[in-house]
Amino acid sequence: MSFALNPRSRASLTLAGNEAEPVLQVDGLLIDPQALADYAATQTRFDPAPPGTYPGIRGPAPLDYVEAVARGLDPLVREAFGLGGVQLAHAECNFSLVTLSAEQLAPAQRVPHIDTIYPLQFAFLHYLCPPEHGGTALYRHRATGYEGLTAERLPTYEAIRATEGAGQGYIAGDTPHFEQTAAFDAAYNRLLVYRSRVLHSGRIPADATLSADPRRGRLTANIFLSYRAI
Repeated sequence: MSFALNPRSRASLTLAGNEAEPVLQVDGLLIDPQALADYAATQTRFDPAPPGTYPGIRGPAPLDYVEAVARGLDPLVREAFGLGGVQLAHAECNFSLVTLSAEQLAPAQRVPHIDTIYPLQFAFLHYLCPPEHGGTALYRHRATGYEGLTAERLPTYEAIRATEGAGQGYIAGDTPHFEQTAAFDAAYNRLLVYRSRVLHSGRIPADATLSADPRRGRLTANIFLSYRAI
């Protein structure tokens, strides 16, 4: 089974929000994306994510896919994010399926989130589903103006967030506490790359098919790729 990158893929860069955070988009990432989707459907065991984290189920992705993407896109990531004097350090990857209804969400799942404050970790989000499953959006916290969180910003952000509420379901566009700064649609075999410390959330339509079947649901492959200073 081959997970080779497509030499004819198309890359574009968006600078999102007031902080001009780069978001790298690569369309047509793999030569044979169906091979990866088939792997998820036939060879991966999915289990519920820990409560209050990802709103669904996850399962391990093949290591050769992770290796191909991490090393193949390394030059693009370095250019897009202005990385210098760093080396690849660590990568982890899972398939993910959103399965929780709006009524099942914990408060933390109803607002944007970050994955880490570490500045050299990047989220790779590879859509293996069609556009009707929704995409991904980036946000600004209105009270602080923060679009990305750092060690210095985190205490202030958490203190203010403790006084604010959450919505009633999946966040969709602007809310009293968050402003959407950029939105990206899902597309089969499209990859997004953004810093893990940027406030973001999935865009889950109200009529989305929240299926646990990889062939029907909102299947994505999610890589967290970290660099370290040399």
